[in-house]
Amino acid sequence: MSKKVVTFGEIMLRLATSNHQRFVQASHFEATYGGGEANVAVALSGYGLESTFVSRVPSHEIGEAAIQAVQRFGVHTDYMIRGGKRLGAYFLETGASQRPSKVIYDRADSSVSEMTPDMIDWDTVFDGVDWFHWTGITPAISVNLQETLKKACQVAKSKGVQISCDLNFRSKLWTEQQAQAVMVPLMEYVDVCIANEEDAQKSLGFEAGTTHVEGANLDESGYAQLCKELKAQFNFTTVAITLRESFSATMNGWSAMLHDDQECLEPTRSTRYEIHIVDRVGGGDSFASGLIYGLLNKSNSKDALEFAVAASCLKHTIPGDFNLMRVDEVEKLVQSGGSGRVER
Repeated sequence: MSKKVVTFGEIMLRLATSNHQRFVQASHFEATYGGGEANVAVALSGYGLESTFVSRVPSHEIGEAAIQAVQRFGVHTDYMIRGGKRLGAYFLETGASQRPSKVIYDRADSSVSEMTPDMIDWDTVFDGVDWFHWTGITPAISVNLQETLKKACQVAKSKGVQISCDLNFRSKLWTEQQAQAVMVPLMEYVDVCIANEEDAQKSLGFEAGTTHVEGANLDESGYAQLCKELKAQFNFTTVAITLRESFSATMNGWSAMLHDDQECLEPTRSTRYEIHIVDRVGGGDSFASGLIYGLLNKSNSKDALEFAVAASCLKHTIPGDFNLMRVDEVEKLVQSGGSGRVER
């Protein structure tokens, strides 16, 4: 029987320029859908898990299109409720070489931002569920969502559901002070914490040694210490830190570190990949979904880490928010290192 996973957050309309155009050049935008927790739900469904996405969308055609966008990949949408006036949106300008990608949000007063705890029967949502995932983007959207998320975490915890959080600090949604005031108390419900060095610093107030994401100056010992401090401070069962070396918008080094009470009693670093990026958006979500799959299905956490990093590596080659890889494709990369040869 496949494991059951629930994710909760906002799905947005994504409007992206084509062919690496700048916003001022664009005469049209490519319309797709995505968002942190929706991306995780889609990937996990593709890996064969029973995946449910909880959200709120407006009861018009754009809201229905958002529902169908995840339904087509096998995600259960029974708890995507209708209401409110608008679906949040974001505009994406995909960078290249030394020109970074840019995101402009248009999500104020979205349907999900008005969601309250009593709109969902969380007891029913979490019946028979193995895992609950959320990101730091969700409580950054509104006070309503902070209260709704807290209720979801409380019910999930009472039912023995494993809870993961990808910290995902977004400076365009809130300040460091606002984030820490909300995120630190929510950590009492979290079993598996996923972060990068900026997330840990800005969401929880932790520093990562002398590490700098730009270029190749990765202080591995600083990340290892960060893993240990986060785990000790919040009593997480598992801490995973993604390690991105940003040489340019289209070339990154990619690996991760994991620390837990099982195989990785000391922080353990994964295989490192050099990625020529097609689409970076959703890269962190693909790591989170890969890690969730691995921790639920692999015999040890080192294998789970390797699966997560490989899955995320592959997502960087796919346009759009969703990671549309199969388990066997990820496993092949884990085993071979990836030559990119044509499969015939």
